[in-house]
Amino acid sequence: MSLKISRGGKDPLEIRRRNFYGKSERNVTHYQQTVDDNIIDEIVDKLVVDSNYAKRRAEIGKFNAENKILRRGISITPVKFGISFTNTLLNQAGALVHVYKDGTVQLNHGGTEMGQGLYIKVAQVVADEFQIGVDRIRIMAADTSKVPNASATAASSGSDMNGKAAQIAAAKIRARLTEYAARHFSVSEAEVGFAAGTVRAGGHSLTFAELVQLAWADRVSLSATGFYKTPKIHYDRKTFSGRPFFYFAYGAAVTEVVVDRLTGENRLLRVDILHDCGDSLNPAVDLGQVEGGYVQGVGWLTTEELWWNDAGELGTHSPSTYKIPTCSDLAPDFRVQLTQGAGNREDTIYRSKAVGEPPLMLSLSAFHAIRDAIAEDDGPSPDLHAPATPEAVLRAIYGSANE
Repeated sequence: MSLKISRGGKDPLEIRRRNFYGKSERNVTHYQQTVDDNIIDEIVDKLVVDSNYAKRRAEIGKFNAENKILRRGISITPVKFGISFTNTLLNQAGALVHVYKDGTVQLNHGGTEMGQGLYIKVAQVVADEFQIGVDRIRIMAADTSKVPNASATAASSGSDMNGKAAQIAAAKIRARLTEYAARHFSVSEAEVGFAAGTVRAGGHSLTFAELVQLAWADRVSLSATGFYKTPKIHYDRKTFSGRPFFYFAYGAAVTEVVVDRLTGENRLLRVDILHDCGDSLNPAVDLGQVEGGYVQGVGWLTTEELWWNDAGELGTHSPSTYKIPTCSDLAPDFRVQLTQGAGNREDTIYRSKAVGEPPLMLSLSAFHAIRDAIAEDDGPSPDLHAPATPEAVLRAIYGSANE
């Protein structure tokens, strides 16, 4: 049965704007958490301008009026994604940092690297704490003999929690080195500074490695553990209320597609994304995460169809039967930006924000762009089901054989 929802001549963006959380009112979630870091209006406003959304909307309307087979569609969708494990006890992380007498550093933490850039991000945190090059950090694989009771690397919280734990451990060692340098050079601790691989103590200057060598010879401990637990969060599963998320990550995407009404096939033409990573720990890594998350989401919503046979056996069990996106499925015009000057309002590691899972939801704009392309101006909203495979698109256009 079709969804008898009239488009009413309104741009869907107008309706979505009306449903944004407010700044000082209409800002409480259904689980009773107040949204006090809302920047979605600013993100959408900027993206509308940067993507030339209004102009392209008009151009698409003209194109569709002149073409009956190939139809284009465009959609902009927002994202608000809560960051933290909703199971509060999992929001904890540990780290172990060793500084060796040659000035190199061994870094251990409970996070698992799976290609998302976690290890390099946490290594950058430790390198910054000691003010040395990241090439001096030896990153070790997660090992429960070094860091026990680690939470899963999930909920997009790997950098948040392990970065903080590693920073705490490194800060302990730096404090010991600062105390030693002040004592050794007979200056106050306020006169000891670390910068660009060099340590200055009053009028004295030496390399980080030289200070470590002196401290080791004076029997200063050069190993420390760090532990971090996410603050402020709590959740009552009996009342389904509380503050399960430390903060929210925001973003928006504009996707333009073209659909063949004869075959149901569709293509991405252009993608514009503006995503909130706070003060990014590593913009190059985060851009890749946003791009990859979006493409993964497009697969989820357009090609990755699961099916089972009459015996209940999964038919889509391998890459030969389960269609995932490839590089040829990317939009030829793919533009991604990270927000600038909007650091996390909460005290996360360097005011950054998680970027693992939130970008996946940006792909909703691709699904709704396909829906926009096949919609009639005065007709009901198409009954398009995800994933929007060619078969699903044709059913949405012409109805099923049973109707």
